[in-house]
Amino acid sequence: MWLADQWSDYEVIDCSKGEKLERWGNYILVRPDPQVIWDTPKTEKGWRKRNAHYHRSSKGGGEWEFFDLPKQWSVRYRNLTFQLKPFHFKHTGLFPEQTVNWDWCAEKIKKARRPVKLLNLFAYTGGATLSAASAGASVTHVDASKGMVTWAKENAIASGLGEAKIRWLVDDCVKFAEREIRRGNRYDAIIMDPPSYGRGPKGEIWKMEESIHSFLKLCGQLLSDHPLFVLINSYTTGLQPAVLAYLLGTELKKYGGRITADEVGLPVSSTGLILPCGASGRFELE
Repeated sequence: MWLADQWSDYEVIDCSKGEKLERWGNYILVRPDPQVIWDTPKTEKGWRKRNAHYHRSSKGGGEWEFFDLPKQWSVRYRNLTFQLKPFHFKHTGLFPEQTVNWDWCAEKIKKARRPVKLLNLFAYTGGATLSAASAGASVTHVDASKGMVTWAKENAIASGLGEAKIRWLVDDCVKFAEREIRRGNRYDAIIMDPPSYGRGPKGEIWKMEESIHSFLKLCGQLLSDHPLFVLINSYTTGLQPAVLAYLLGTELKKYGGRITADEVGLPVSSTGLILPCGASGRFELE
């Protein structure tokens, strides 16, 4: 398993009975996690002294219960700063397990010793974008949500990357990729972090298990002759690491290169165990 274990401003303290106890900077949150199917004693004091608690509803969705939490605060990862705020469906604006992929991508960019043009699709609040830009890549950041792109720009400014080579776009990722193919634009690296289910700006429906193969085939046409890497993330139950590896091997076999895939996880500080947080597949040209 690939572990996101280089954090100082974030930790999973404990997890039990469908919930995880987390520290985000100076604040303690309790949020749902469907992977946590065990019921162990909640002895950590944070369970009782939390700053906010997201409660799932039996009817779907849920709501935050606030005790002592600001509307917005920040955390740092390496040289990057992220603005956090609780919003719909339990999210804070950051997926901390993805830092293990940010570090991998940044290292690939630094070692390339050539200009790297990177496309980040379903780019959310910009974690991978900022890590790649900080490593020296020119990044095209695409997300269907105007609010998420605005948030990503705020993170860029907070990280001292307000003038970095980043192109910010609010667009449906599939339609954007189709237009880029027609324009003849090519990229040396592609990151895609699609949701299990989502809608584009005009109501376009995305279902990961139904759409990812055709989308990867489409994105394969956007790669330069000597691509550096392709990264796919999945939070969809049933899409195991081997499935991601098979997809990459099928669509990118003409390049040769190396394909790896694994689960991504976060260490749990109170138990020493690992909380699984989805899977990633990586293609790299050796």
